[in-house]
Order: sequence, then C-alpha cells, then structure tokens
Amino acid sequence: MLGAMNSTSGATGHLDGFEATVKDFWASRPRRPAQGRKVAGVAAGAGLRYGIDPVVIRVALVALTFFGGVGPAVYLLGWLFFAGTDDEVSPFEALLGRGGSETSKGLTLLLCAACFPAFGLAFGGTWLDGGGIIGLALVVTALYLLHRGRGHLNRPAARTGTFADHTAPAQGTRVDTATADWDALGANPLGWDLADLSALTPAPAPAPPPEEPERPAWEHSRRHHGVSKVTLVTLALAVIAGAIGTPLALTQAGGWSLALTAGVVLAILGAGMVTGAFVGGGRGLIWWAMPTAAAGVLLAMVPIQDYTGGTGEIAAAPGTAEAVKEHYERTIGQIHLDLTNIADPEADIATTARVGAGDIEVLVPATADVTFDCTARTGTADCLTSGRTGIGNESITDQDAGPDGPGGQQIDLVLDAGVGNVEVHREE
Repeated sequence: MLGAMNSTSGATGHLDGFEATVKDFWASRPRRPAQGRKVAGVAAGAGLRYGIDPVVIRVALVALTFFGGVGPAVYLLGWLFFAGTDDEVSPFEALLGRGGSETSKGLTLLLCAACFPAFGLAFGGTWLDGGGIIGLALVVTALYLLHRGRGHLNRPAARTGTFADHTAPAQGTRVDTATADWDALGANPLGWDLADLSALTPAPAPAPPPEEPERPAWEHSRRHHGVSKVTLVTLALAVIAGAIGTPLALTQAGGWSLALTAGVVLAILGAGMVTGAFVGGGRGLIWWAMPTAAAGVLLAMVPIQDYTGGTGEIAAAPGTAEAVKEHYERTIGQIHLDLTNIADPEADIATTARVGAGDIEVLVPATADVTFDCTARTGTADCLTSGRTGIGNESITDQDAGPDGPGGQQIDLVLDAGVGNVEVHREE
C-alpha cells in the first residue's frame, strides 16, 4: 500500500508525483460551505479543507490584491470551480450541463465575464512589475504544498441525487430481467400495503453517540491569546528591512526606492502569515500588512525618492530679491516661503519649490502679478483663484494680477508636491 487510507473516502495519505497530486486535488477540491462564508465561501472552504484559519486565507487574498492584483482573479476561480456543500458539481461544470449547482447560470456567466477584467488587473501592469505572475505562482505553490501535506484530511464527500433522481430508469428503457433485483410485478415497493410488523420486531438498539470530529489545527491555535513567536520574528525582520531600505531609498543608493522597500516589507509579512497558517500564529500581521500594502501602492504612484533635499522644514522670509533662492526642495518635510518682505516692490522674482511628502505654502504681496504652475500629485492644490484635489492630479497653470489689475510686481512660481498640499495666498 502507498500509505494509510482515509476512513471516509478511501484516499491514500501519500501522493507520488506532481501529476498525481494535481489529479487528487481536482477530485477532492474544497467545497464552499453554507455557514461561515463572507462572500461565496471560497476562503472558508479552503480553510476547512486543509485545517487552516480562514482569516489567514482572506488576509492572503487581500495581500495578493495589492501585490500584483491577482487576489480577485484567484477568488473568482475558486467561486467558479469549487462546488457548494450540497451541490453536485461546481458552478462552471453545471454551466456545461454536468450536474446541478445552487449557483444560477446567469450568475455563473457574470462570474466568467468578471474574470477578464480581474486577470487584466493582475497581468496588465501593476505597481510592482511582474507582481501578477509572482502572486499567481505563490498561490499555485501554496495549494500544491498544502495538498501534499494535508490532502488526506477532511476530504469532502461527493454529493449525488440532490438535484435529480438518477435511480429510476427513463421511460422506454429496456429492463434487464436477468438481474437479481428485477421485480416482475413492476410495482413500486413504497405502495405495497403490508401488515404492521412492528409489534413482532424487537426495538433496535440505540445508536451510539457520534464521535466529535477532530478540530482543525487553527481552532486550537485560537486558545492562545499571547503574541506568537511567528508574529514577533516576522515583525522584527520587517522592521529591519524597513530600517535598511528607507535610508537607501532616500539616498537613491543602487536605484533603491521607497516603493521597493514597502514591497520587501510586505513580502516578509506575507511569508510570516503563510508560515503562521501551518504552525499556528501570525494572525495579528494583518494589521501591519494592510497599511504597508496601501503605502506601497501610494509610493509607487508618487516616487518620493525623486525629490532631493533630505527631510525637515524650510521657513524662508527673504528681505531682498537676491536672497530668494532659485530652488527650495525637501524629500519629506514642509516648505514655507514668505515673499511679502521684499525691500524693492518692483523687483521680479522667480523660484521653484518641490517636496516629495509634505506641504508647500507661499505668501505673496497683495498687488503682485503672479504666474504659477502648481502641482499636488496626491493632495490639494489651492493657488490663489485655482484649485484641484485628488490623486494623480495634473498641474494648474494660470496667472493672477490681483485686485488692482496688471502692473504690479512680477512673481513666477513653480510648486510641486508629490504627496501633500500646495497653497498660494495673498497678503491681507
């Protein structure tokens, strides 16, 4: 024998080779339960099938949504190809006429159509190049290892006869009279009028109480309320990675970026959650993975490392036109520029202010003629009479001569904030 036999399904506890594992996975793939589901029961079904806390699977799907965008596509595939607890076949197989499913054909067609944009999100270019392929590879690898290690546990029983009665022959079918169970009368046994023999038949012995099923490993892990070793080690590695990667990104050493730092930290947190799924623990890592993933997406949209100048605040109030610098720049910080103290009110001024993450505020004289180019890529640009708020904003270019009309001091401003606000106000 290849291994121990499962008492309920007859499945072997050992699988030889990749092909045998894949075939056995397909034959005994998880079923979506009616209880404990959040949407369609994909995570709950996989968790019950392999004895893993469904919360960990949901966290992994959320992380995969940010890491390459493959999470929705994986969930849709599970919805289409995992049958419900009381279904004969999966929704996609039912669409092909191979059995019954509680999922309607209309919904199944809608799910199939949703796969196209879902996979387009995963493989059409994301914040981390190649993230969709890497995420899908992680899912396939995890399923393969799970089935190799735990495929003999909690194998679902096949459901037949739920949607149609397959025992009665179709009308006009030739009956084989040579079989031992052939009924010459052709009568329905349920319609026979038999005498009540219950008084002559001894009462059956009471059935023994059913054995309590073995609790999945993840249910036992809930009893431990302390911080697990997996969580502590994972957080320590994530902090070390962030502490090393952030200075490298700010100094642009070796082309390193803050988005890449966030990706490395997120990968460490994901590895910790996967490890915790096998050995128990790591549930608290979700609260670290979510903001890290959001920060990675934001940093990829706004390359803060392209802004130089270091960190800190710049507060300048020059008294002459010559004291106004051509460039004011910070990677992270604040820039406050007061141009109302210029001694010569006729001197023209031109300056640029840039900040990667932070705010820019410029105060100009009440009668100055201001030409401005304001950009708040993620945030709010409020420049005199023009404004814009949102993500991925374009620059605002305009002129404002003030309440007295053209003819005042000429001021030319170019202001750029990656993540933050840009404001230009007049002196009151």
